[in-house]
Formats: sequence, structure tokens, C-alpha cells
Amino acid sequence: MWDRYHEPLSLDAMADSAFLSRFYFSRLFRSKTGTSPGRFLTAIRLYKAKHLLLETDMSVTDIAYAVGYNSLGTFISRFTRSVGISPARYRWLAEHGIPQLSQPRSAGSRRAATISGKVVLPPIDVPVKVYVGVFDSPIVQGLPAACDILEASGDYLLTDVPEGEWYLRAAAIALDDISARPSTRRPLAVGAHEPLSVTVGTDLTVDLELHATGVFDLPILIALPELDGHVTGSRGRRSRSRDERRVAGRTRVVGAIRS
Repeated sequence: MWDRYHEPLSLDAMADSAFLSRFYFSRLFRSKTGTSPGRFLTAIRLYKAKHLLLETDMSVTDIAYAVGYNSLGTFISRFTRSVGISPARYRWLAEHGIPQLSQPRSAGSRRAATISGKVVLPPIDVPVKVYVGVFDSPIVQGLPAACDILEASGDYLLTDVPEGEWYLRAAAIALDDISARPSTRRPLAVGAHEPLSVTVGTDLTVDLELHATGVFDLPILIALPELDGHVTGSRGRRSRSRDERRVAGRTRVVGAIRS
């Protein structure tokens, strides 16, 4: 998938490449990655589209076809739903360095809960930001229901988590070499937890141990670091101020960890 995302890959073709039946392949793939082959392929295509939007002057139409879509409307719809903004808006924000997005609020009066715990990173010898959030899908897409940002292993706190089933995800993004091309900026480490059922008044404690990113890890589609604007705890605010002193200019910060 990583090599042939631009091709019209069918489930049968993917299963054949693994010398498995389509049914066993789908079951095995989901157990390894947490999602279906089709959704994983879509995530890779949109992830590659993010890079093309930042690295090239290609039109949105050309990018849609380059990553395997035959319909511009379908591409724009899926990109917008997954990343949180349209392809054109994403490119504009990257160029102008405006990292704020509004967090949508659900209607109704659902009471919130709290999720906290420890994040443990593997050995990493460069400065990082560690994003921790809960999402309504195994794929890190859209905007999180709650999030926190750290600078190293330590305690995280997610407040105001609505009732429902949520996927806890974490990613460590390198802040070094901020002039590198976006395609080199995949997270250094990621972590995930099985779906969490959150009910009224719940206070959950969940520890996350991150591991070095591999080919079986889902791409991150959300337009980082827009998460920064939604941190509810003081740790995230302190992290942000230190990073602002370390890296001059909002545009450079946005470009550094956009992917």
C-alpha cells in the first residue's frame, strides 16, 4: 500500500499479494493495524496528499489523481473530513502560518469525563512534542474530543471527554531539523489503546507506552499542530511557550510538525 497507493488496489489484489484469501487477509490485517485494508489505504492516500500540497505546486485536481482518486469531489470530501480542513485551506495555512482551528462542539448537554495516565517514550535523542488525544475512530483524523501536549515522558490529562466510545492515541513529533521536507517528518513514535467506553462521571487511568513508528502504524491525518489550540491543561500551555522561544516564527512551527 505504501508503494502502490496511487493504483486502483482492490481487496482481492491486496490479498493476492499476501498469498491469502480475502477474508483471512482482512481479518489478519485488522488485528494487526486496528482498521480495515480499505481504510488504511485511504489514510495513506490522504497522508501522501498532505505532502504533495506542501511540497509541490500541483493543483488540487492533479493531486487527487496522483494519490489514486478518480473523483475530485470524493477526494476533497474525504480530505476535509479526515484532516479537518479542505486541501486548499490546508495549503494556505501552511504558507501563512496560522495554526488555529475552531473546535466543533456537539449539541446537547452530555456530561464529560476524565482520562489520565502516564506516557512512556522509547529512547529518543531529539526534542519532541508528544500529542495525546481521543478520537472517534482508530485513525487519527478530524479534531480530537480532548487532547494534551507534553515534551517528554510523563503524565497526561484529558478533561471534558464526552460519553461514548473513544480511541486513545499518542504521537511523538520531532522538533529538530525543521527545514526538512514534510515526507521525512513522520512521527518518531506512536502509541494506541483499545477503545475506551466513557460514561457519565468516569475517571479512567490509562498508561501508554509508545513504540518506534513502523509500516503497520496508521498515518496521522490531522493537521498538526492545530491540536495546540485545544489543550485544556496547563502543561500544554507551558510546552507551547517553550517551543515558541525555541523556534522563531509561527510559520516555521506549522511547517515543522504539520505532518
